[in-house]
Amino acid sequence: MGRILVVGASAAGLAAAEALRREGYDGTITLVGDEPHVPYDRPPLSKQILATRWEPERLALRTPGDLGALDLDLRLGATATGLDLAGRTVLLADGPPVPYDGLIVATGVRPRRLPGEGAHVLRTLGDALALRERLGPGRRLVVVGAGFLGAEAAAVARGLGAEVTLLEPAPVPLAHAVGEEVGRVLSEAHLVSGVDLRTGVTVSEVTDEGVRLADGELVEADEVLVAVGSLPNTEWLEGSGLTLGDGVVCDEYCEAARNVYAAGDVARWYNPLFGTSMRIEHRTNAAEQGMAAARNLLNPEARKPFAPVPYFWSDQYDMKIQAFGYLRGHDEVAVVEGDLAERRFVVAYRTGDRLTGALAVGMPPKAIRPWRQAIAASAPWREAVKTSTGAENKEVGRG
Repeated sequence: MGRILVVGASAAGLAAAEALRREGYDGTITLVGDEPHVPYDRPPLSKQILATRWEPERLALRTPGDLGALDLDLRLGATATGLDLAGRTVLLADGPPVPYDGLIVATGVRPRRLPGEGAHVLRTLGDALALRERLGPGRRLVVVGAGFLGAEAAAVARGLGAEVTLLEPAPVPLAHAVGEEVGRVLSEAHLVSGVDLRTGVTVSEVTDEGVRLADGELVEADEVLVAVGSLPNTEWLEGSGLTLGDGVVCDEYCEAARNVYAAGDVARWYNPLFGTSMRIEHRTNAAEQGMAAARNLLNPEARKPFAPVPYFWSDQYDMKIQAFGYLRGHDEVAVVEGDLAERRFVVAYRTGDRLTGALAVGMPPKAIRPWRQAIAASAPWREAVKTSTGAENKEVGRG
């Protein structure tokens, strides 16, 4: 395999390139990225960058020396526009087609938007810098969407002295992901911090004065941040022959077609540990999947299924939130340590008869690490929860 092309120069793409070199691949690696920046870390955008605690140079995932050592054909500011599977080439918006023998698609996602103009989104370094310039004491910010990204931005904006209104269509923010009781606990942190949290409301459009709700009410704001989810960047692959469905559809090896793999936020693959197809938009998964895709592409005779226990974290106010597993679609949530009212706890999630997830708030990492091991071992639910710190488990909700 003389030439491997990686499309997407963020965490997943960089991890794939590094894994290829670690595995001994000495052919040409072309890394294509549509942003002009060298690969950088995205989670700090809604935290340290937005809060002005970091400047952009701290985001770089690798030093110039580290990147140079990879001996990459690095194409930054280059947008992929098409894939010719038969001809094994990728088309770019500018420049000649790029040939490949092996391809890894790692083009990530983009923010969903709402009708109207003038709203901020938060995906790139430019997005974060543009928003932070507009925040400060007394500035009015409306955040549409109380998921993890919107919640983090709301928390940071409050810390900068802005007046924040957080709008969420669901009755309980994040209930679909973490359960209603945990969602209420996380919501309470916004209320006690002075955020005007409004649930069960739908935004119809962004206006010059703020946002217009479906019932006609105008919520005034100086700035609007739309954080209502994302869309996988697969348009450039339409008509290519790859199967697309809320991402690039892959098997358990992350393979989408012969010698074509996908990794990171754009990949929808079958995770045999949970017996379901999933697309994960978390930083840790992006790096792990990039490495797995690269190894499987390079060594097809020794391929291994990519069966991780997903991990994510979030910082909001004084809360450190950590979670392992696949929480969506759970049937039951139980407190296994701590107290929800104190916002210091660990909860476990049941799907069917097995443990499938665990989430900790305000707890040290050692409190949740054993749960990752139990999830990876497909532990039966009753066996997993009966041994938790000797305390009686309290069921807090069913899906």
